[in-house]
Amino acid sequence: MKALHHHLAQYIAARRALGTRLKEPAQTLLQFIKFLTRKHSAYITTPLALEWSQQSKNVQRATWARKLSMVRQFARWVHAIEPRHQIPPPRLLNVRHRRNAPHIYSDEQIVNLMVAASKLRSTKGMKASSLEVIIGLLAATGLRPGEAFALQRKDVDLQAGMLNIRESKFGKSRQVPIHPSTVVALKRYASQRDVIFCSPDSSHFFLSEQGTALIAGAVRSWFCKISRSCGVREKIPGHRYGRGPRLQDLRHTFATKRLVEWYRAGENVASQLPKLASYLGHSSVGCTYWYIQAVPELLALATEFQFTSRRGGRS
Repeated sequence: MKALHHHLAQYIAARRALGTRLKEPAQTLLQFIKFLTRKHSAYITTPLALEWSQQSKNVQRATWARKLSMVRQFARWVHAIEPRHQIPPPRLLNVRHRRNAPHIYSDEQIVNLMVAASKLRSTKGMKASSLEVIIGLLAATGLRPGEAFALQRKDVDLQAGMLNIRESKFGKSRQVPIHPSTVVALKRYASQRDVIFCSPDSSHFFLSEQGTALIAGAVRSWFCKISRSCGVREKIPGHRYGRGPRLQDLRHTFATKRLVEWYRAGENVASQLPKLASYLGHSSVGCTYWYIQAVPELLALATEFQFTSRRGGRS
């Protein structure tokens, strides 16, 4: 089994050298290797990969397929080294990947979420402060949640009103200018943080109750909790949060609102899209075009704009 651990370390290092962060696959594949150890198997086999991927029962089939896909990619790597490793065939679970339709938050919902976040209780009060400001920051800038969590103090230039996003998705870095009102909110948070933690254990801008970097899973749990309390996410029996709007949807809301504003103002959206794509850190303009087809109001506005443009061109 040491050989598989060694191959996994090499695989992760090689993929990261190509610009992929690979955080989730690294953890997931390690769990898969532990599963193989319990099964006393020194080699990847399709039946074992299939069994392992379907161990979690209260998840969507797409989750099984994603885990199996991670194994398949790793299996291709080790099969080239040791042919006795089997490569699970594609579409084994017959699951088609569908990107979730975005939830577009209203201004009222965003305000209600921030108010609910400010009421979260914790010993030092950092849970409420961090979540409230993160919600506002995502709504105001369209950052990915992970980009906000990863911000270091040196990345937040409140004098220049600029955020430095370092090696985010696809290994891209970018600078994100922020509105003066966002600067004020971040300054207020930083002052409170520095009073509570004079010598924090982390250089991250946003801190946990313990003065350490925020854990993404914990923040998402807090968000689900307040989403239920203010009616954004439907309440279900027990302690499960169910499905509903996510932190990521604040990014979708930001992008959608910009596009709606441009269409309503009669702007040439095609010429503006590259700017929005760069601001959001998209790998291509095509990723930004997705919002137009995913949001009914945008699709209607785009269709109306094209129809009006054509009529204007003929007259």
